[in-house]
Amino acid sequence: MDFGLNDEQRLFRQTLREFVDREIVPVARDWEREGRYPTEIVAGMRELGLFGLVIPEEYGGLGADNVSFALTFEEISRGWMGIAGILGSHSVSSWMLAHHGTEEQKQKYLPELATGARRTGIALTEPGAGTDLQGITTVAKRDGDDYVVNGTKMWITNARYADPLPVLVKTDPAAAPAHRGMSILLVEADSAGFEVTADIGKLGYKGTESCEVVLTDVRVPASQLLGGVEGRGLQQALSALETGRINIAARSVGVAQRAYDEALRYARERTAFGGPIGEFQAIQLRLAEMAVALQSARLMTYWAASRMDEGVRMDTESGMAKIAASEAALSCAMDAMRIHGGYGYSTEFEVERLYRDAPLMSIGEGTNDVLRTVVAKSLLAGKAVIS
Repeated sequence: MDFGLNDEQRLFRQTLREFVDREIVPVARDWEREGRYPTEIVAGMRELGLFGLVIPEEYGGLGADNVSFALTFEEISRGWMGIAGILGSHSVSSWMLAHHGTEEQKQKYLPELATGARRTGIALTEPGAGTDLQGITTVAKRDGDDYVVNGTKMWITNARYADPLPVLVKTDPAAAPAHRGMSILLVEADSAGFEVTADIGKLGYKGTESCEVVLTDVRVPASQLLGGVEGRGLQQALSALETGRINIAARSVGVAQRAYDEALRYARERTAFGGPIGEFQAIQLRLAEMAVALQSARLMTYWAASRMDEGVRMDTESGMAKIAASEAALSCAMDAMRIHGGYGYSTEFEVERLYRDAPLMSIGEGTNDVLRTVVAKSLLAGKAVIS
């Protein structure tokens, strides 16, 4: 059993680390405060080929292994978690298109998605349907060679840049169970009636937009039905979300790493009562707990990613990694703030931003409590064995 990275993965991580330290870390706090879109950082990610991470080489992508995929989100989130969101939604959608699209759809979109000339996201959730995706009300009615789409989507990352935007719809609202009537349509940004209406204000996760999208009588050619067959949309989305949970777990590791780094440095530099605060046992205990939580989360994330590379179904493993890593991000962010004391509450220090970014990971790509039930049911059914 090998817990280390191979030479190629280490080199890839080093390249990412240098990019993050050079292009993201120096500007993240100021740009977030200004509400500035990170155009230059996006350009840098394009140059590194990161928009093609999950796209096969035959379509111009990197075809990266899933451990390298996780490394990407870990390193970028160490600098600024919101930037990872730009790449995350794009990657989930690109993976879904590469695995479920028709050959015509792949040829049409994947080469430009791989270079970042096109970007994408994924429109699943609605004002009244988040965890319960079968409860969506967006409907696509067949009209000749087109579908006519009506509905509203919420919390859509990359909405202002996605072209196409995969949209989960009900092509047969009367189907029972509901998932048999759900499909995904690839909606192009210039479609009449397609409108990004509002950017949603957020506690954290700044740097990328999260938007409301309204579709009013949007005509989408039937050729834009993902995979060409109705009724497979929910399965297509859920399979892609397995990669999404890997990227959320890896983002969590990145946030936890930065929280640990900031806390360790502060414990060495900050003095009180005649010496560094790191000499106090209370501080030492928190640092040790942070280190244990961080490294445990990292190993579980790499384990889940490596299982995906083996080609097995790994919804249990990705769920476990996402739970463990997101809880580690929360605890590390809180402990870093406690170690900083009053300065941890100041916007002049990084830990304040980490504290606001961390909670999203326990919610995104399936809430932790829902994922706990998914993991438990898999264990009880004998579909996963922990040994």
